[in-house]
Amino acid sequence: MARRSEHSQEQIREMVLKAAETIVIEDGFNALTVRKIALEIGYTVGSIYMVFANMNDLATHVKARTLDELAEHLQQGGAEGGAERRLMALANTYLQFAASHFNRWRMIFDAQSDAPLPDWYQAKVEQMFAIVEALFGQLAPEISAEQNRLASRALWSGVHGICILSLTGEHQPGEVEAAGKAVELLVWTFIQGWKIAPNPANAIPPE
Repeated sequence: MARRSEHSQEQIREMVLKAAETIVIEDGFNALTVRKIALEIGYTVGSIYMVFANMNDLATHVKARTLDELAEHLQQGGAEGGAERRLMALANTYLQFAASHFNRWRMIFDAQSDAPLPDWYQAKVEQMFAIVEALFGQLAPEISAEQNRLASRALWSGVHGICILSLTGEHQPGEVEAAGKAVELLVWTFIQGWKIAPNPANAIPPE
């Protein structure tokens, strides 16, 4: 490792984020402490707080890096075919990412704090939903953007729920494959219903 004087603050920041990611990957986000990070990179705790306001700020940036990587996977996974095929591919890509990067993915949802999330972080979350919303717009172009927004969040809540139930706890052989089948069934069923009655008000029979 280079001497401390040879690292700029930007370099220290990157070192901190990489060390934090490694700790999360190997031991889970509950093992993430500023002292452990400092030990990993050979700097003092005070040096870390020179580049991050507090531990919550650091955790938010770690989660943001995972969101960026996830968004990149989703854009690549759902890049080909019609809207239905791409939505199915997106859901499977999400599941595979969650399974392959479980601790980092789980940190996005479990490592929460009372502090409000910054606007730049919220924008990253919205960026992921925007990928799904655009495809719903292709399925039913006559439906309002708000209805497409609600549909994309409803579907993705279901996909996320399957991931949580399938990947949390002791992993058993074939869990990811079984979860994939459940995800495909959910997406296919949702899309068929959406094409028939994209406006929920029209799908409810009168009393």
